[in-house]
Amino acid sequence: MHIPFNKPYMSGKELFYIAQAHANAKLAGDGPFTEKCKKQIELITGVNSALLTHSCTAALEIAALLLDIEPGDEIIMPSYTFVSTANAFVLRGGVPVFVDIRPDTLNINEALIEAVITPRTRAIAVVHYAGVPCEMNEILRIAQKYQLKVVEDAAQGFMSTYHGAPLGGIGDLGAFSFHETKNIISGEGGALLVNDFSLIERAEIIREKGTNRKQFFRGIVDKYTWQEVGSSYLPGEIIAAFLWAQLEEARSITDKRLAIWNVYHQLLASSEERGLLRRPIILDGCQHNGHMYYVLLPKSVDRQRVIDALARVMINTVFHYAPLHSAPAGLQLGKTSGPMDVTNDVAERILRLPLWVDITHEEQEKVCGSLLRIIENMT
Repeated sequence: MHIPFNKPYMSGKELFYIAQAHANAKLAGDGPFTEKCKKQIELITGVNSALLTHSCTAALEIAALLLDIEPGDEIIMPSYTFVSTANAFVLRGGVPVFVDIRPDTLNINEALIEAVITPRTRAIAVVHYAGVPCEMNEILRIAQKYQLKVVEDAAQGFMSTYHGAPLGGIGDLGAFSFHETKNIISGEGGALLVNDFSLIERAEIIREKGTNRKQFFRGIVDKYTWQEVGSSYLPGEIIAAFLWAQLEEARSITDKRLAIWNVYHQLLASSEERGLLRRPIILDGCQHNGHMYYVLLPKSVDRQRVIDALARVMINTVFHYAPLHSAPAGLQLGKTSGPMDVTNDVAERILRLPLWVDITHEEQEKVCGSLLRIIENMT
């Protein structure tokens, strides 16, 4: 029995909608399926505007342009994140200021943010790790106090909520990923969520190569022209057609993943009590989306040996981010504030387990049983 780390999920209508997009003779960006996806994301999140992009990276790059990031501007963010969180701002000359994460949720430690704010700070970029919400009330309080913008990197957080508020729709701007490794997928894809009404028109312009093409198609202007810096951030209509089939089933997909997540949580409860590993921690008021199930291994256990041992019994597990603050580009382009003890520790000990919609209970039992036997033999 081979158990891969991930299997992209098909809801059943993807190929039908792709054929329909072809029959519509509209395969470039911003066709009927793109509009359907836009409205559905707006409905789910409650944002003023959702703009489909070809990746979450693209959405974050638009966010940096919207915030008029200039050379030397500082953006506070966790180091334990994907490189796109930092790259989007570095491309504009911004300086990532890395702070440590919480030991419970692995999200940015909100208690460390205020101390690193300087006159050059422009924004706080939060990352909802594993689809588990950051402490947004405190982060928004700090942002308001210092007149900073909040960008939510909610790449993993579609369908998660914080005290009832959908992730991505809480800060000024948000970004989703629909990469094949996420819960709701289109192969590659993303979305920019614009909660600040004053930024919507500029967001549309930046997304359309810096032109007012959207206004032209709405009949507001008689021709479209180059307005400001922008790029081509649109996905094609085939991508949108695939995504629409997934969005139709977003609630069902999320519920299935949560059920699988809960099975892992139950199977590993006694092992945590014995000190063999640590399970994820979900705080009160935070509803995650079952995106990822990870464990933190004991410090005495060599993670790579665990991964190799699991691979020998046909189970694929993976670790996660190499912290940005210690990466070559991070050392050159960013600033590290204070000790990064939790980030460094988590990066060495985290192990992500196989999780996809159709994984069976039998497969989960094999994963957990094999994992525990290996850990026990190493401790």
